[in-house]
Amino acid sequence: MRSGFVSIIGRPNVGKSTLINAIIGQKVAITSEKIGTTRNIIQGIYNEDGYQIVFVDTPGIHKPMEKLGRVLNKQAFALTKDVDVILFVCDVYAGIGKGDKYILETLKKNNIPVIMVLNKIDEISEAKLMETILHYKDIYPFAEVVPTSALKNDNINHLINVIKKYLHDDVQYFPLDMYTSSTLKFMASEIVREKLLNVTEDEVPHSITCYTTSFKEEKNICRISIDIIVDKESLKKIIIGRSGARLKQVGTLARIELEELLEKKVYLELFVKVINNWKDKEKYLIELGFLDNE
Repeated sequence: MRSGFVSIIGRPNVGKSTLINAIIGQKVAITSEKIGTTRNIIQGIYNEDGYQIVFVDTPGIHKPMEKLGRVLNKQAFALTKDVDVILFVCDVYAGIGKGDKYILETLKKNNIPVIMVLNKIDEISEAKLMETILHYKDIYPFAEVVPTSALKNDNINHLINVIKKYLHDDVQYFPLDMYTSSTLKFMASEIVREKLLNVTEDEVPHSITCYTTSFKEEKNICRISIDIIVDKESLKKIIIGRSGARLKQVGTLARIELEELLEKKVYLELFVKVINNWKDKEKYLIELGFLDNE
């Protein structure tokens, strides 16, 4: 068996989570049009006859405004070491900006092959794509350049075949029927956060996180309690909505997806709690799983 680890890196909102979901063929990372959706390290496991590829989806690298942002950037860069190959994902329509160049300068120190994934090719013409590929080849010594549309599942199989050339191990790291290392408890909280991102305004996503406080599976039902953490009382009111309508909507959408995932009835309780400036407080970053308690 050929196997190895692949780190997916890039700026926020370039389609990293959509890409890993397309590669694995299962939902392992939540997706949203909102910037900064991925906040935790997600492992997706691709299994094929003779191959196992472990993909690590990292948080989007950005200019941090608080301690949480600095922690996420540090985690993302740390996961570009000790891997077989790095996928540098770029929004081909938006082009390479200062943030991309900053990431690439850091990657030069690693000596690990970097495959440039030009994502969202469904948004540009073929002529523009060829012009872009030629331009990007002069910016960094990429091992390969692969255009894709993760949303349309375009060229994903070719990308997987390219990655296979860089695998060095012959170890089966995970069971062959496993497609993510994330726990069901974690996935439940992420599904709730995804639904919140999809039904709230732009100012909300950066100020919330979700944490599963109870996850009890029984024969025909799963009982789940999740805290929605916000940093302002005003955001608590927005999330709950008039007469609790928005929170009920989030709960319904999340419960439907959780029942499909768990293949049983789900009893879901959501609680909205205010912790002022939680993103800047190490105590809460440890409690919420963003930092190890060393």
